[in-house]
Amino acid sequence: MALSLTNKNVVFVAGLGGIGLDTTKELLKRDLKNLVILDRIDNPTVIAELKTINPKVTVTFIPYDVTVPITETKKLLKTIFDKLKTVDILINGAGILDDHQIERTIAVNYTGLVNTTTAILDFWDKRKGGPGGIICNIGSVTGFNAIYQVPVYSGTKAAVVNFTSSLAKLAPITGVTAYTVNPGITRTTLVHKFNSWLDVEPQVAEKLLAHPTQSSQACGENFVKAIELNQNGAIWKLDRGTLEAIQ
Repeated sequence: MALSLTNKNVVFVAGLGGIGLDTTKELLKRDLKNLVILDRIDNPTVIAELKTINPKVTVTFIPYDVTVPITETKKLLKTIFDKLKTVDILINGAGILDDHQIERTIAVNYTGLVNTTTAILDFWDKRKGGPGGIICNIGSVTGFNAIYQVPVYSGTKAAVVNFTSSLAKLAPITGVTAYTVNPGITRTTLVHKFNSWLDVEPQVAEKLLAHPTQSSQACGENFVKAIELNQNGAIWKLDRGTLEAIQ
C-alpha cells in the first residue's frame, strides 16, 4: 500500500554519505515531521545545509557507529523514542566496500544492520504492545548478482537481502514490514577505489566503473520512490537511473 511521508518520523542510519546523503535530501522534499540521522560522519556544515532544505522538517544528528554492542543501540533508540514518542520508518544504510577489512565489512554491512533491526523491535513488536513499523534496508545488486572479486562484500549484501526477506515474512507476527533497496554501480566515493579479496583483481574499481553507472542523485530519487511504494518483501533494484522490482 502506498505510503505518504507527510508527518512521518524517520530514522536514517548512515544518511550523510554518498547515496545516503542524496536520499536524505530527497526525503526532505517531503513534509516529514522528524528526520533523525545516525552516522559516524560528523559534518555540521552539511547538517546545517540539510536544515535549510525544508524548514517544516526537524532534522537531528546523533553520532552512531553500527558496530557498537546491541545494548548501546537499544539505549540510543530509547532516547529517540522518548523524545519523538513514535518512529515510523528505520532506514539501515551503513556500508563499506573493502574486502581487505573482512571482519569490519561483515560487522558494518551485516551484523550492525541485524543489531539495529533487532534493537528497534523492542519498541515496535506488536507482541510487546508495539505499533509495528517499516524497515528499509540498503542492500546492493551484488546481493543477487555478485561481484566475484569482492566476495566478502557481495556475501554481506546477499545476507542483507535474505535477512530482510525473512523479516517481511514475519510481519504477521511482529507487525514490522521490511524491504530492500539495492543500488547498482553508483558514482560515489565508495567505488572510486577499493580493495579486492586477496588482491585477486588490482584494478577492480577501474573495471567496475567502466560499466554503465548512475548518479547518487538519481539513485536517491528512486530510493524515496521505493519507500513511498512501501511494498513488504520487495527487492528493489536501483540501477542506471531506474527502479525495478526483482521477482
